[in-house]
Amino acid sequence: MGSVTMNGKTFVGNNIQIINGVLSIDGVQVESGLGGEVRLVLDGNIGSVKSSGSVTVNGNVNGNVDAGNSVHCGDVGGDVEAGNSVSCKKITGSVDAGGSVRMSN
Repeated sequence: MGSVTMNGKTFVGNNIQIINGVLSIDGVQVESGLGGEVRLVLDGNIGSVKSSGSVTVNGNVNGNVDAGNSVHCGDVGGDVEAGNSVSCKKITGSVDAGGSVRMSN
């Protein structure tokens, strides 16, 4: 289970997404009206993550990562889709990136 802190509030869940200014945790809307470039930084291991902006996971993702911008994370058990660059450790699935892809041990 991962956590994300936004505006001083910490939210915990397995599946986290920010789409069109709405933060949802495990399918439940918890914040809305987020404006500008929203950068998602998660701590811990999570199930999946989806964001219209950049995503950083300080841990591993068991499922898929879908980001409108860059992705930085540990191991990914599914696919990674990014509008820009991808920098992760091991990726089990496929990678679709608009920029560079870097994987490290």
